Amino acid sequence: MKQQKTDQGFTIIEVVLVLAIAGLIFLMVFIALPALQRNQRDTARKNEASKVLSAITSYQSNNRGKTPTAGNLMSYLDGKMGTGGDADKVVLSSGTLVDKSAQTAPATITGASEDVIVFVMGARCDSGSTVAKGTARQAVALVILENGGDTFCQES
Repeated sequence: MKQQKTDQGFTIIEVVLVLAIAGLIFLMVFIALPALQRNQRDTARKNEASKVLSAITSYQSNNRGKTPTAGNLMSYLDGKMGTGGDADKVVLSSGTLVDKSAQTAPATITGASEDVIVFVMGARCDSGSTVAKGTARQAVALVILENGGDTFCQES
């Protein structure tokens, strides 16, 4: 009786197949990860805009409906006053600036960016960066989102 000798191990095709599958998995992770990070940063921007509006509401409640400046909100936000050219703005712990727009509603508000939240008093959201006239106690916060570059407008 003749005995067959078999070699143990993987064929080259099996090795190439495993490497190809691993490469596809890594490729999918590297494509999906930046999009996920952009979405997380945009969610943080939306949360900060909400905090700014909450601070405005608290300030108005404590000061008989007066209109706050960015500096007035510092004690209501987790931040500090800006320096240099940003001296009239609040810098949040994340590094985002909070600024009050000099523009009044109705208008297309400028000055918002991914790193700057602009709030407008006496306004309500209309579309994009355009705000409509609202009551004296209404306010909107605008910030530019990274994913798509759209303006996010939230009103109190």
